[in-house]
Amino acid sequence: MKFRHVGNSGLIVSRLAYGNWLTRSSTRGAETDLACVRAALDVGITTFDTADLYAEGAAEESLGRALKGERREGLEVLTKVFAPTGPGRNDMGLSRKHIRESIESSLRRLGMEYVDIYQAHRYDHSTPLEETMEAFADVVHSGKAHYIGVSEWTAEQVRRGHALAHELRIRLVSNQPQYSALWRVPEAEVMPVCEELGVGQIVWSPLAQGVLTGKYLPGQGWPEGSRAADTNDGTEVLTPWLTDDVLGRVQRLRPIAGDVGLTLAQLALAWVLRHPNVSAAVLGASRPEQLTDNAKALDARLDDDVVAAVDALLGPVATRDPALTETSSPVDPRWRLA
Repeated sequence: MKFRHVGNSGLIVSRLAYGNWLTRSSTRGAETDLACVRAALDVGITTFDTADLYAEGAAEESLGRALKGERREGLEVLTKVFAPTGPGRNDMGLSRKHIRESIESSLRRLGMEYVDIYQAHRYDHSTPLEETMEAFADVVHSGKAHYIGVSEWTAEQVRRGHALAHELRIRLVSNQPQYSALWRVPEAEVMPVCEELGVGQIVWSPLAQGVLTGKYLPGQGWPEGSRAADTNDGTEVLTPWLTDDVLGRVQRLRPIAGDVGLTLAQLALAWVLRHPNVSAAVLGASRPEQLTDNAKALDARLDDDVVAAVDALLGPVATRDPALTETSSPVDPRWRLA
């Protein structure tokens, strides 16, 4: 495993992080969840990302059980707050009330005394940013989190949050955006501002929901058990990429990957990790062996010709508009999160 500081902070994370995004409809059992975490630990992953939203809290419980007995000081555990966690009017968002109650609930489910980074899962347009950052400061100063982070905030939101965090003597160290060779939305605005401020990216969906693994073939049905075949598993995220044009271009990456001794998934990960502002890439897994295989991407060094070849194929179909940053809706703060 390789490691890197998160932005310009002192916190060091594994370049691959394990994300235990789960849904209540998932057919995965507790044994598989445990096996995937064990596989992550076996390949040297020390960074684990979850959220109170995932499976209505069950993901945090699952991760806590799987990590029980591990040396806590040797792990970096990240969780998030924002999404609805109950039926009440205050069971969501980034108000002082919800943040203070949510950190207690998350720590209870994880079975831990603190998390390393506590992240705002989206931006809350209905709560003053000053109130949100003051609540985060209380969490950090009480020892229940070491750092704070955000997810899918715009460049301006990151800048304002970072300035307030500095005033409150806490560190906003990370942003968690979607980022892959097919989703390049953060590149134009968010990443440059984060580099300027010393904020690192801990990116999600580096394999574009599995599209960049090559398992989806043009003109064919979706593989059984894949996300595209599961109507309860957020397939709307995949829809723009499930076209013959995109899938055909992904298949044409195979010889490029083969020439440098990589699988398609490893090539996609190496492409993401080459970016100097990316501290870690969050990987999920439905089988333990996926983590073992994907970890081999860490040894890859893509030269300029390889990067140019990938960009030539995927660039014309990649999404880049910074306006598509998945910030919460100012009209409906209960906007569904991926």
